[in-house]
Amino acid sequence: MTPTHTRLLLVTEQTEHDVPARDLAFALALRDKLPLDVVLPMVSNAEFEQVAPTLAARADALAAHRRNQLMADARAAGVSVQVTSPSGPELHELVVDTAGALDSDLIVIRRRGQRGLLARLLVGEMVSRVVAHARCSVLIAPPGTRPWRKGVLVGIDPRCKDTSLLTHAVGLARERDLNLRILCVAPDETSCLPAETTLSAATATASQMGVRVDAELRFGRPYQQLLAATQDCGADLMLIGRHGDDNILQAWVGGTAQKVIGLSDCPVLIHVPKHPST
Repeated sequence: MTPTHTRLLLVTEQTEHDVPARDLAFALALRDKLPLDVVLPMVSNAEFEQVAPTLAARADALAAHRRNQLMADARAAGVSVQVTSPSGPELHELVVDTAGALDSDLIVIRRRGQRGLLARLLVGEMVSRVVAHARCSVLIAPPGTRPWRKGVLVGIDPRCKDTSLLTHAVGLARERDLNLRILCVAPDETSCLPAETTLSAATATASQMGVRVDAELRFGRPYQQLLAATQDCGADLMLIGRHGDDNILQAWVGGTAQKVIGLSDCPVLIHVPKHPST
């Protein structure tokens, strides 16, 4: 069976906030025998470095210390890693570009960091931007998570005709022999027909692909129903899709996705469709 993912990329600044993502990436690499790349991005500003070379040197020393610490953590966990430490003014661009250069098919990242007022947000600014701009799927790790072993839940949108999200969820459930729960959320009972049609087709497709599957239609706010359904069925991995142009993506990341990612007790995988042009 061809694995669903073949190359992982862990994003870390090697702080206490990055521990959940680090531990999850290490565990996935060991469990699935996958290569693990690590990007340790550093903020830099050429103009600042020219006027404050001493501070720039301290930043370089800190980066080297964090890299050595990360390598030691990997050795202790029995994981072989390749670490790259790009620098630039925008962290999310460094992450997205590194993932593209390494041909990563899954980015593993923390939920949020500690950057002043941004620490109070559900999802950190860098994470939101990575989710919005990544050219591969992104796995967000909340505290205390581990590789999924109970069940997979996928939330599908009747308005989206792309079926790759379902295929992705089926692959993850099938390779670990887990139950798959397919969820559609409609605003109310007067608008349930498209969701019922989508659920019926998705269930038939997933069954034909060889997984144990059940489907559920719920009414209300999507983020609330996704979180509730995941807890109710005992799933320990949730998948939702990303689609739309840049403006839609920014609104999406700031709305449903941010609430789901920020409030979920289990890892959330944001599925990014593959396009020939990317």
